[in-house]
Amino acid sequence: MTRGWVRYQAGDFRLDTAWAVEPGSILVLYGPSGSGKSMTLRAIAGLVRPHEGHIEVGGRAVYDSAARVWAPPHQRRVGYLPQEYHLFPHLDVAGNIGYGLQGPAAAVRRRVAGLVQAFRLDGLEGRKVWELSGGQRQRVALARALAPDPVALLLDEPFAALDVELRRAIRRELLPVLKSAGVPIVLVTHDREEALALGDEVLVMEAGCPIAKGDPLRVLEHPKQAGVARLVGVENLLRLTVTRVDSHAGVTTCTANRTELEVPLADAQVGQAITVGVRADDVILASEEPRGLSARNRLPGRVQAVEPRGPAYEVLLDCGIPLRCHVTQGALDELRIAPGVPIWAVIKASSCFVVEEDSGGQPGRERR
Repeated sequence: MTRGWVRYQAGDFRLDTAWAVEPGSILVLYGPSGSGKSMTLRAIAGLVRPHEGHIEVGGRAVYDSAARVWAPPHQRRVGYLPQEYHLFPHLDVAGNIGYGLQGPAAAVRRRVAGLVQAFRLDGLEGRKVWELSGGQRQRVALARALAPDPVALLLDEPFAALDVELRRAIRRELLPVLKSAGVPIVLVTHDREEALALGDEVLVMEAGCPIAKGDPLRVLEHPKQAGVARLVGVENLLRLTVTRVDSHAGVTTCTANRTELEVPLADAQVGQAITVGVRADDVILASEEPRGLSARNRLPGRVQAVEPRGPAYEVLLDCGIPLRCHVTQGALDELRIAPGVPIWAVIKASSCFVVEEDSGGQPGRERR
């Protein structure tokens, strides 16, 4: 297990965070650039010395400010993979994986051969780094990080250098290998899809502090705090007023500008203002009023704008409340979606979720 808490000041930036991850589990540190994710990894690895805190790796204290314990990086048995990989260009694949391994030459060769097989690098042992693809280099770097049999593995944006499709393929391929290593893994990313695909638990960070933690699907898909919802890219955050609470049907009805929206039962009173989150992917469009649907929310509106978003398009609607949704090129053409066109938005009540603002309108801090 690796766990701990640290406080560290660097200029105007202050890191104040805590974590814990069990063997065989992956903890994702999620947040924007500058939120303290990589700094946390460096503190665990011993590359940064915090001003205060306690860090355990493999059940052993490697840093304790009160007891004046400090283990240098080479004594922590931590596998650390930075974003740049830092593979040695003068060494081949086998040489990179086995770099730094101690012991009899035969044992080193066996260890390297086992990792070559596990990471599907067979036949590439004699190739130099510059002869490898991006995905192959990434696998070599991960194999090298695991070669010394570390008690914890730290991965800093390990897939960032790969294109989107290769990133997805490599994640699917390597997840079983990483899990089978049986060590605690702390992975840094600002990619929501990556956090959902790899994490057993996610710790959301902002400005050096944790602001939410828990199951990745719960925290990132239906966040409870408005600050976290904005951070993870929830496109629709609607300020509404509660008009009816129906515990029997399990729904709360809210309105804004005469537009009515049903959401799952919320801990709110009639007349109370609440913020409701809806992801753009959960808004369905129809050119005519839809009938015979289980979806509770069918809102008439008009297209305000259409903007390209990678392979899809983001459509801004005015349904009495502003709504953003995502559609494909095919849907755009078939429904003849363009500014000024009347349209219907369909939203399942279960796709809506209530998020909480604190008294200052800012996300609350996660307590240690």
